[in-house]
Formats: sequence, structure tokens, C-alpha cells
Amino acid sequence: MNTLFCIALAMLAGLGMTRITRLVHLPNVTAYLIGGVLIGPYVLNLLQGDTLSSFGVITECALGFIAFSIGDEFKIENLKAIGSSALIITLFESVLAVVCTMSITLLLGFEPIVCIMLGALSASTAPAATLLIVRQYKAHGPLTNMLLPVVAADDATGLIAYSICVSIAQGMVNHEAFSVAGTVFMPLVKIIGALFLGGALGIVLALSHRFFRSHTNRMSLCIAAVTLGVGLADMLGLSNLLLCMALGAVYVNVWTDSNRILGCIDDWTYPLFMLFFVISGAQLNLSALPKVGLIGIVYIFARFGGKYFGAWFGSSLTHQPKVIRENIGWALMPQAGVAIGMATMALKQLPLEYSQVIQTVILSATLIYEIVGPLATKTALQRAGEIQN
Repeated sequence: MNTLFCIALAMLAGLGMTRITRLVHLPNVTAYLIGGVLIGPYVLNLLQGDTLSSFGVITECALGFIAFSIGDEFKIENLKAIGSSALIITLFESVLAVVCTMSITLLLGFEPIVCIMLGALSASTAPAATLLIVRQYKAHGPLTNMLLPVVAADDATGLIAYSICVSIAQGMVNHEAFSVAGTVFMPLVKIIGALFLGGALGIVLALSHRFFRSHTNRMSLCIAAVTLGVGLADMLGLSNLLLCMALGAVYVNVWTDSNRILGCIDDWTYPLFMLFFVISGAQLNLSALPKVGLIGIVYIFARFGGKYFGAWFGSSLTHQPKVIRENIGWALMPQAGVAIGMATMALKQLPLEYSQVIQTVILSATLIYEIVGPLATKTALQRAGEIQN
């Protein structure tokens, strides 16, 4: 099927579904995912597997711009206002999600390698879903200000957890002794490399604005910088999410008029984000649901329990107001692209007897999290009084 025709079909499916979901007050991101599921290979089969595989550049590009947009939350003045609280909350909710998922699945007697990897994958959230909901409802307030940096930092902790745990799992498969250098040091080097390269690109991007005065030219430079960052990350084996996040964070702090440019980019990228979610919905394997069984149910509840109580404990420790303590855990429910990407990486790094179970659990959990999660985030922001509808 013609690729451009499929892109148009995906956009129309997403837009059409919003007319239905608005009747029951569901977020647009949920509409896009449901639209994708309906036209995907497991329902109407209008978008087939070979067509979806050709959309890889769209999803990679969208993730790059999502990370770049989230980098805006790392303005120095915002970080000073929040202080170290966001980092502490992120640390507690990420670590507790990993510990809860790993320990509960191990106690129930599941395969240790699978338990270790599911624990690692439980740390990440879905920055795209959260960002889209905040934008759709123009959410603003203390919960929103705390939520976005926490969600952004989640990807860093998720990547660290995955890198360490996959090294441990590979060692168990190969009966190798634990190595600090291979298990901890090398993943940290890659993370630092992504942040450094992204920061350098952010400086170059800001400096280049001196030679281009119009907003359209500056917007074009930003788009070029993000796509360059995604390409370099893929070439060098680095995280494009962390690289583009660092790119956005440095850019907004170096260039004083960045808000006007980012406003233009937001308008340009919204259809791209919509496509990302429709494609993600189409890629969700509905046939995997019956195969998950008990371990999938345990993963869903253990991860969310760890996120919720970890966020509550971190918020209490940093003396956050009640509106943050009671709601931020619910807003951390969504999980999608990053976890799916890491589960796909596990297929290449671990034997199929383990990696296929891991991927099935993550895909099935994603289906539930990405439909229920955005609604939970919207409800949390409503309870906090930061959106009006």
C-alpha cells in the first residue's frame, strides 16, 4: 500500500476518533491510540505489518521532538524553583517500581532472568502521553511543574536500570562473573556521552540563531538540530531521548528568545505526535493479551504500586504540598515507546525463551497503560485543579 496514503489514513483515523472520545471526555492521546488499534493489523488490517515497519523514521523523529520539548522544563529558573525535589521524587518512584516488580515476580516463582528484566523496564514512563495531555488541556500549576521534569528524568533512570540489568541477565545466561566495568561503567559512559553531545548541539543551535533572524529560519534550524541529534544517536549507539532532551535543555537556557521559537515548533510537531500515537496503537499486538497470564497482571499492578508509593514517599520526604503528594503517582502511570524500544532491544540481547516473554508482557501492559494511563493523568491534573475540563 502507498506510504503517503497510509500516513493520511492514520491521521484521519486519529482525528476521527477524537470526535467520538470527546463525547466521554477522554484525552486526545487515548483517541489516537484507539484509532491506531482499529486500523492496525489486528482489527481492520488497513495498516499492515510491512507498512508499519516503514514508519520507523516517523516514530524516531517524533520521540526526538518529544524529548526536545521536554527539555524546555529544565530551564534554570524552573529548576531553582523546584530544587532537588524532582530528582529525589524521580529516584524514589523509579527505584521502588524496579524493586517492587522484581521482588514480587521473584517471590511468585517466575524465571529470575525475566523478573530482573521486567523490573528494569518498569522504571520508564511515557513522556509523549504526558506532554500531549498537558498541552491539550493547557495544564498549569505546581503538579504540572513537578510532573514534567520527573517524567523527563524517568527516561534516564529507565535507561540506566535497563543497561545494568541486561548486563546482569546476560551474565546469568552465560554463567559469567559479575563485572562492575561492563555492568555499571559502560552504560554510564553512554548516558554521559548522550548528554554531552546533546548539550554541545544545543549550544551550536543557539549560536547559529545570530546568523538567521526570521522565526521560520530559526524554527528550521531547530528541526534540523533535532533530526541531526536523532541521527547521531543512532549512529553512535546512544539514547536519542537523552541526547535530544539535553539539546532542548541547553538551548532554552542559552537562547533568551527560545519560547517564541518553541511555540512555532509546537504547532509544527502536533500532527507528528498524533501520527506517533496512531502508529503506536497500530503496533500493539492484541493477540498477545491472552498469552500474558499471571506475570502480566503482576507486572501491571507491581509497577504502578511502586511508582505511586515511591512518588508519594519522595514527595513527603521533600515536603511537597498535598496536591502533589496525592496525585503525582497517578500521573506516572502511562508507559509506551521507551519501554517497547528496550523490550525490542532485549530480543537481540537475550535468548528467545526469555526475551519473547518479556516483550509479550511489555506490549500487553502498554496496551492497558496507554489507554488507562492518559485518563489517569488527566484525572490527576483535574483533582489538582490545574485543568478546567
